[in-house]
Amino acid sequence: MVALGTHQPELSAGPRDRFARLLRAEWTKFRTVPGWIITILVAAALPTGFALLNMGQCGGCTAPLTGPGGGAVTDQFSFVHRALAGNGSITVRVTSLTGLYSSSGGGESAAGGPLAQNPTAGWTPDVEPWSKAGIIIKASTAPGSAYAAMMVTGSHGVRMQWNYTGDIAGLGGTPMTASPRWLRLVRHGDTVTGYDSADGTSWTKVGTVTLTGLPATAQAGLFATSPVHNIVTSQSAIGNSGTGVSTQDTGTFDHLSFGGTWPGGAWTRDDVGDTNGPSGLDRFRRVGAGFTVSGSGDIAPVVAGAMGGGTRIEYAISVGSFAAVIAVGVLGALFITAEYRRGLIRLTLAASPRRGRVLAAKAIVIGAVTLAAGIAGIAIALPVGLAKLRGGGNQILPVTALTELRVIAGAAALIAVAAVLALAVGAVLRRGALAVTVVIVGVVVPYLLAITALPADAADWVLRITPAAAIAAEQSIPAYPQVTAAYTPMYGYYPLAPWAGFAVLCAWTVAALALAAFLLHRRDA
Repeated sequence: MVALGTHQPELSAGPRDRFARLLRAEWTKFRTVPGWIITILVAAALPTGFALLNMGQCGGCTAPLTGPGGGAVTDQFSFVHRALAGNGSITVRVTSLTGLYSSSGGGESAAGGPLAQNPTAGWTPDVEPWSKAGIIIKASTAPGSAYAAMMVTGSHGVRMQWNYTGDIAGLGGTPMTASPRWLRLVRHGDTVTGYDSADGTSWTKVGTVTLTGLPATAQAGLFATSPVHNIVTSQSAIGNSGTGVSTQDTGTFDHLSFGGTWPGGAWTRDDVGDTNGPSGLDRFRRVGAGFTVSGSGDIAPVVAGAMGGGTRIEYAISVGSFAAVIAVGVLGALFITAEYRRGLIRLTLAASPRRGRVLAAKAIVIGAVTLAAGIAGIAIALPVGLAKLRGGGNQILPVTALTELRVIAGAAALIAVAAVLALAVGAVLRRGALAVTVVIVGVVVPYLLAITALPADAADWVLRITPAAAIAAEQSIPAYPQVTAAYTPMYGYYPLAPWAGFAVLCAWTVAALALAAFLLHRRDA
């Protein structure tokens, strides 16, 4: 009777109250062990500590240009333009797109002097796949200003692109005299609509975009540009190397026509941005009833894996976040294996016979504590690390505030779920050191192998199916199909989207928790 009376309050409490008491008990265990408190403080401090140690230097780096959306962009092209006042349209036919590759990086002789008589001597005929030529409506000739364009490309057919990141496919194929491509842009206020046609009679709308703040008088006309061609790119544990050569394309246009209000005046040709084509070349010529426009450069977002790309914001925290994962892995494993080692697990399970609830309470406590520590640590480390990188001359690729918050949340969530995974593995193995080893092998080692030793295909699969896929949660700069770059882990690009990669780690953790719960029920304490 005494024993029954002793347990009566627990039996009368509802399931929710009993679980709340279990949570409080697990939290009390955690906060009363000084070693665990010290470990969580160390884990929170590690990202900042490694950020302060970052000594990366970038001599001569130039600040990236910022586009309308706040991201880093490149804006270099040959522009033949006139003013478009208010609403209007421009239509043109493209009959060919040709290109050249430099074999020496520019149109200069071995002695360094301009090749005035033949600016393209030493250049090889070929077209870069993302060479572009077509028509464009642009807020101004200032690099980085808003625009919408219809274009033909070297290998990707007709495209409508706008504000550097937007891209919609139109007609396929390459323009030729026997198979030209007709392009049209129509402006109405801030809205620009792009059309294409194979015959100039039947038109298809490719897309409609809004260019916020487009001035009443914009610049519109013909353009051509061709990006640097990367002929060698390699990655290693300590860095990367690549060789890029200048390219140039030439678009041939005719049947140029206008609608709306175009103030009188001659066509003006400008090099927007610093182009890198052959010196001394006439980039705008009249050919019979048509025109040719030649250009070099690109109109596109800047990515970390491209020649001349800047530094990603997550570079400031990546090493520190991995160190924190190891620290919380130790903590998560010890949170349960210490009870096995000391025999206290019997008391815990006697007080709460529903063993699955014990495991759930421990997972919630360790997950919440490490998430809070991760958010605090990463939120401090990121600005500290970025300031240190900028002090070393590195140019940081700009991102929106929302992206920066997502990187902080992603890194902190990676740390927290890794701690819960270590807890589950500890419950399965009952050995702290072995559990920590398993977590490191699952989360840290695959990533290191992917960026240093594995072939590209193998690295791709490793970062899809192992817990290391969660590192994608820290990716800040997306991969753009319209930009040729080394989209590899070395440059901060992963085969899965940020939250898809994080979901892989969550799936492994749920599976480990399920196995741990099953074994808790099957085995003696």
